[in-house]
Amino acid sequence: MSKNVGLRYGAPGASAVHLCVDMQRMFAERTEWKMPWLERVLPNTVSITSLHPERTIFTRFIPAQHSGQAIGMWRRYYEHWASMTIDELGADMMNVVPALARFAPPARFFDKRVYSPWTGSDLHRQLRGAGIDTLIITGGETDVCVLATMMGAVDWGFRVLLVTDALCSSADETHDAMMNVYENRLGQQVECVSTETILENWRFK
Repeated sequence: MSKNVGLRYGAPGASAVHLCVDMQRMFAERTEWKMPWLERVLPNTVSITSLHPERTIFTRFIPAQHSGQAIGMWRRYYEHWASMTIDELGADMMNVVPALARFAPPARFFDKRVYSPWTGSDLHRQLRGAGIDTLIITGGETDVCVLATMMGAVDWGFRVLLVTDALCSSADETHDAMMNVYENRLGQQVECVSTETILENWRFK
């Protein structure tokens, strides 16, 4: 079997970064937003991070400080999810899980207030300015923040390597539906690969 299964345009190199989406304590521990799969895919995420921690960016979803703080539909959102505001959870729950936090630094954090890291930020300029053209995406949730991250990356013209066994969600049905979209509808712009493929191919001096 080929060691670069799914790598349509060859092995990623020094122009790639690992964008790890929202692997935070608030999604790993006993909260209303707990992702049951997170623990299962965490070892794969750790393995990829350990390859090049200096080329890893952890995004962190930062909720409203308290219910009623946000604007528009986000205000209604946090009225419903008041238990998931910073005042209720505590700031420490915004941190990435300990198994990943140990890689920072040199890994770094990128905080966002919405699902997409591209909205209201200069992330694409930072990456392009550093010569980055490829994103290796892991994290959660497959059908929410990973979706927003991946679609923005496609829109900005990045090569996207989506690591299928390093993604987590809360619902089998919507995870499976999104994987079908990623692999088929977006098959020309998204390369779906395994952790093993990344570990075997993302190696450079």
